[in-house]
Amino acid sequence: MAETRTETDSLGTIDIPADRYWGPQTERARRLFRIGTEHFTPALIRAVGLHKWACAEANERLGELAPDLAGPIKQAAQEIVDGKRDADFPLPIWQTGSGTQTNMNANEVISNRANEMLGQPLGTRKPVHPNDHVNRGQSSNDNFPTMMHIAAAETVEGRLLPALGRLHAALNQRAAEWADIIKVGRTHMMDAVPVTLGQEAAAWARQVELGQERLRATLPRLLMLAQGGTAVGTGLNRHRDFDRVFCEIVADLTGLAFAPNPNKFEGMGAHDALVELQGAMNVIAVSLNKLGNDVRLLGSGPRSGLSELVVPADGLSSSIMPGKTNPTQAEAMTMVCAQVMGNTTTVTMAGAQSFLELNVFKPVIIHAVLQSATLLADAAESFAEHMVLKLEPARERIAENLAKSLMLVTALNPRIGYDKAVAIGKLALKENLTLRDAAQKLGHVSPEDFDRWVRPEDMVTPGATLDG
Repeated sequence: MAETRTETDSLGTIDIPADRYWGPQTERARRLFRIGTEHFTPALIRAVGLHKWACAEANERLGELAPDLAGPIKQAAQEIVDGKRDADFPLPIWQTGSGTQTNMNANEVISNRANEMLGQPLGTRKPVHPNDHVNRGQSSNDNFPTMMHIAAAETVEGRLLPALGRLHAALNQRAAEWADIIKVGRTHMMDAVPVTLGQEAAAWARQVELGQERLRATLPRLLMLAQGGTAVGTGLNRHRDFDRVFCEIVADLTGLAFAPNPNKFEGMGAHDALVELQGAMNVIAVSLNKLGNDVRLLGSGPRSGLSELVVPADGLSSSIMPGKTNPTQAEAMTMVCAQVMGNTTTVTMAGAQSFLELNVFKPVIIHAVLQSATLLADAAESFAEHMVLKLEPARERIAENLAKSLMLVTALNPRIGYDKAVAIGKLALKENLTLRDAAQKLGHVSPEDFDRWVRPEDMVTPGATLDG
């Protein structure tokens, strides 16, 4: 058996693995909450470290914490920020709904590590005490929602928005490159009037661009921090300026414009800002799902489908059909979209679990939000690199499909009227004629007029079919 050390708290003694920095509260929670395999992501643990560093600095500036204690606390917290203490956060997300156990986990790790730096053995709880010093002027109830907002804002700004930017740039590039490729448009999965392949790609790009705008619109609420509310929102037991100074420090550390939530009760009792963020990510998932499905449809084939895009061969193939190329990137991305949509249901339900002064589903909210943001970022980058930038238009197939389209007859509506145009289309379909031959056979349009009026290149911009 591994060596242990014995620590004591208000509930008595408990044995803890000797090489770990957590303390009695964490160990009791570790034994109590043996639920699932999900743990907080590095983004959340980083936010924990940033939070505790800023708290120590704020308390030191305000004269609430002696410099000789604040220094080691900040050093220990910085190790958490740097990812050096990830193994000392063993708790699952399935714990008390306020995130209390993870806050206490941080207090104990920082206390033990700070005391070790000061030459004391683990478990002494002095001179740095986990509650009196590391948690000074704080409560789990305002700490954890603050950590949630820090982690979410950093992930959106540092990961998701840049990833969507790369996808947007890739789609814009293809839209420009494909601007002159005229093809069959499709509505209801049936042939429609012409569009350009560039217009289709530009629509995808616009969806991604609007997704970025929706994300940015959530940031003003996300950057408001509940820190300073302590237990219920009143700010009991903290310096009157603690929230302001804390937010100034976190803003300096992250480069993000964090500010005190003017109503701490709202910031602790509800998590509407995170529900809003998840909602924006849900819209992005819907957009990316369309993108993935459109590429999958246009690339279907290569001989028996639409076959208008050539899906890149990524080196992966069927286990039984030699050389088969599948739209793997589209499938991976749309699976991510399904997960994000499911997370939206989770966050919606969890956000609704707010009772009086406290929402009690905080851990699962931030778990789902960070998973959604990270998955969307990874999928967007992967799809941009391995699909969008490697797609090729099948020009011959596109031209063939366009030439066979009966919906080109729509250009004749302003010239001969809807009913005669219908008759031309029906005859062409029935007798397998070209629209030009059907129009001549019915006597509705001469071949010369047909060639002048039915020009696919004039059908992709407003008004062009009415000229000439």
